[in-house]
Amino acid sequence: MVQLTHLAKPGARLDVRVTPKAARNAVVHDGAGLRVYVTTAPEGGKANAAVIKLLSKALGVSKSRLLLRKGATSRDKVFEILD
Repeated sequence: MVQLTHLAKPGARLDVRVTPKAARNAVVHDGAGLRVYVTTAPEGGKANAAVIKLLSKALGVSKSRLLLRKGATSRDKVFEILD
């Protein structure tokens, strides 16, 4: 698991590209930005919940501190880290 604790600043916004129905769950931070791969299908918000779980673990913050600001039904999402 990639450690992204250096990005976990209150008020920070994270642009994330999500790939649902992937072969494995993973968080990748590369030159293109932050990518999250989840095995969950994008039905009923299940993939969003899986993304929040993976991101919170990688960032070292609780799930309640991650707020989905934009892209609830899109592959491109914007998360904000709350205080």
